[in-house]
Amino acid sequence: MALVTPVPTEPAAEVGPVHFIAIGGAGMSAIAAAYNELGVRVSGSDQADSANLRHLVDAGVDAHVGHDPAQLGDAETVVISSAVRESNVELAEARRRGLRVWHRSAALAGLMVGRRGVAISGTHGKTTTTGMCATMLIGAGGDPSYVIGSPLSTTGKSSHLGDGDAFVIEADESDGSFLQYPAEIVVITNVESDHLDNWGTPEAYHEGFVQLGSAGTVRVAITNADDEGARWVAERLRAAGKRVVTYGEAADADVRFSDCSFDGAGSTAQLDAPGDSGPLRLKVPGRFNVSNAAAAYAVGRELGADGPALRRAAEAFGGTDRRFQFVGEAAGVRIYDDYAHHPTELHATLTAARPRAAQGRLVACFQPHLFSRTAQFADEFGAALAGADEVMVLGIYAAREDPMPGVTGELVADAARAHGASVHYVEDVHDAAPALADLVRVGDLVLTLGAGDVTTVGPALLELLRAAEAGSA
Repeated sequence: MALVTPVPTEPAAEVGPVHFIAIGGAGMSAIAAAYNELGVRVSGSDQADSANLRHLVDAGVDAHVGHDPAQLGDAETVVISSAVRESNVELAEARRRGLRVWHRSAALAGLMVGRRGVAISGTHGKTTTTGMCATMLIGAGGDPSYVIGSPLSTTGKSSHLGDGDAFVIEADESDGSFLQYPAEIVVITNVESDHLDNWGTPEAYHEGFVQLGSAGTVRVAITNADDEGARWVAERLRAAGKRVVTYGEAADADVRFSDCSFDGAGSTAQLDAPGDSGPLRLKVPGRFNVSNAAAAYAVGRELGADGPALRRAAEAFGGTDRRFQFVGEAAGVRIYDDYAHHPTELHATLTAARPRAAQGRLVACFQPHLFSRTAQFADEFGAALAGADEVMVLGIYAAREDPMPGVTGELVADAARAHGASVHYVEDVHDAAPALADLVRVGDLVLTLGAGDVTTVGPALLELLRAAEAGSA
């Protein structure tokens, strides 16, 4: 798949009725909801029913299951994601009619026109940091607009058009579309090679972040002082004359956190910044979440928000869907779900989960995402998964890719075994819940991991355990 080429940005209110293909996706549904909230007539389609699609229908969007050229109606603009192929019948009809066809990033950029754009990017942590930023700005008295790749657990919403001048978005680097946005503030949480099926080389991937921070609209780049890749980008941006604000535990960070404490359910730290020092308390666990909160705090200060108010507001953040999300508990087994799909994310999530497991076993059920990523990182995935007491590896969730010869989930399973893990391989995601039900015991913490439909495994396991519990009562 090729990188997305930026197009001229046009105001969202001026592009006529808009039809979204693959409207049920996490990112697409949030943008569609924002257009609907703006008062633009919105329609769309997706290949399968979903909660996202039903929520849009409930909000008045003309959304359909299945693709049909007739569903374009009188749309003037058609929005697609990188996963939509040219063979899609609705896209083919839009091309035939000569309609405006936008990548979803162009549609999101249209919503940002006239606002103070904040683009939150990085290989890891984008969704959480964007959610934290929106939550903290609201808690500090603002009413920002935001579009996040996953709903906030406190509101159930992944987008909102506020009355304030700030517009906070999650800026996806995977396909280069983050270069589309008219951002005043750019956040770079970390830079670690990924998505090389699009970027080609690690060098090109890193250079993409330099392009992002070098854009003419950007007033300041906020970068992670603890991450080698982000520091490299920061040095390049300073050399180009851009203002850079850093955050992290590093001694030279402009916004610095220290004295971190983790109790399994939350986190605390000391936060020190120019003109403000004090405690930072979070309801979410892990050092990486303290770092994300420091980035969000730095954004708030750049937008003029009060430092102590931002720190107090951080405690209101309850997470986003599929980020260490509690699924339920039955038969003495607790189940969580997480979107982690890169080795670094797996390691961070399992590390954060370990204190919660307490005296029980940590059981990881991982579904690799993309053939190209599996081929590139199989050994790293295995090393990260070895941090769990029991590991279940599933077959690869292909998403937008076609199969690659010799690349299966067993590559990850074999790597995890080589790193000393106790491994169980299950090819079909539908067989995972029964296999887990046979594996788990009282006191275990189960964590389902991945960017695909592994998210269905936790609820299915919960029902099996509840049934077993009821049967033994």
